[in-house]
Amino acid sequence: MYARGERPRPEWLRNHPRAWIAAVGTVCFGAFMGQLDASIVALTYHSIGDSFHTDLAAVQWVSLTYLLTLAMLLIPIGAVSDRLGRKRIYLLGFAVFSAASIGCALAPTLAVLDGMRAVQGVGAAMLQANSVALVATSVPRMRLRTALGIQAAAQALGLALGPTLGGVIVQTIGWRWVFGINVPIGVVAILAGRYLLPRTRVTTHATSGRLRIVLQTTAMPRRLIGAFAAYLLLFGPIVLIPTVLQRHGASALLAGLVVAALPIGFALAAATADHALPRDWSTAARCGLGIAVTVLGCLALLSARADPTWCAAAGFLIGLGIGLYTPANNALIMSAVPPGMAALAGGLVNTARAIGTAAGTAIVVIALGLVAQPWLAAAALLVLAAAAATTIELRPSRPISP
Repeated sequence: MYARGERPRPEWLRNHPRAWIAAVGTVCFGAFMGQLDASIVALTYHSIGDSFHTDLAAVQWVSLTYLLTLAMLLIPIGAVSDRLGRKRIYLLGFAVFSAASIGCALAPTLAVLDGMRAVQGVGAAMLQANSVALVATSVPRMRLRTALGIQAAAQALGLALGPTLGGVIVQTIGWRWVFGINVPIGVVAILAGRYLLPRTRVTTHATSGRLRIVLQTTAMPRRLIGAFAAYLLLFGPIVLIPTVLQRHGASALLAGLVVAALPIGFALAAATADHALPRDWSTAARCGLGIAVTVLGCLALLSARADPTWCAAAGFLIGLGIGLYTPANNALIMSAVPPGMAALAGGLVNTARAIGTAAGTAIVVIALGLVAQPWLAAAALLVLAAAAATTIELRPSRPISP
């Protein structure tokens, strides 16, 4: 039974053996836009503070308001999407996110900007609660890890372009235009999604029962902790590196170019790992390699201080490790969840990511404000990277029944 009100794909596409590629490509719009927005905003902190005559502690709420709203709504929106239609809610998310982006660009005060960022968080929750689910329910199981790697690469591309593009925009036409870039992407994504995404098959499970069943998946809590730690380690350096470099006299453009090395590493690993690593490696082994490389990158970050070259090298290693870990971890989770609960499971994954992103941002901002040597924040990230190693589940996941 399909959700009402969702437009079916054209028949020629629906019956094509590679129809899943079109669906994954469409989901990549949301993955790209969400991470572009998340990373580009980090380059606006100083300019927003100057514009509204306030300090970094106040400006950080431009990110935290968005992230906290996102984290609170992902699970309930995931549950609603499984019932009302993942495609419908996903496309509505683009509309809400794009409209809120216009509001951010026109905000007359910091309070209004924070409010518009909260609305953006609502739209982002609609997108992220459904993104992994749309991939998981659109592709053959044997292609799942590859498809999730493509989606992660799109996220990494957004992260990579964000700092560089943000640096150019902030230095030329001003921070307000940073938010306007989301609008054309959103319009294209709505049109593509309407015709290329499959309709949603709905189920009748009660929400509380669905959540209980999903959490009964073998090692689900540990793998969600892994998603949390990975995004903490992804976004902590994205905030730390450009902020410290600019404090030491680097331009916004240079800071953006340096921090872009992290998502470039992410994109490279996410896009190529499934083919580059030995075929007989288990998904859990791929997770382990990712964590090992991430820890190595954090060690390099500890010695980088404010040297742009060292910062870029350390960031690249961290991104490479997280790019190896994230698609494999997602595949472990989603392959164990029934298709009818995919959006709810995807909501749990992205909730863990959002909390990790908020934690990474908060840890760095607190360290920058409270300690004389802000690179101590990198030490905290390193400890959490080592802790993430305990989240690996060496036994294969046991699929559950709806």
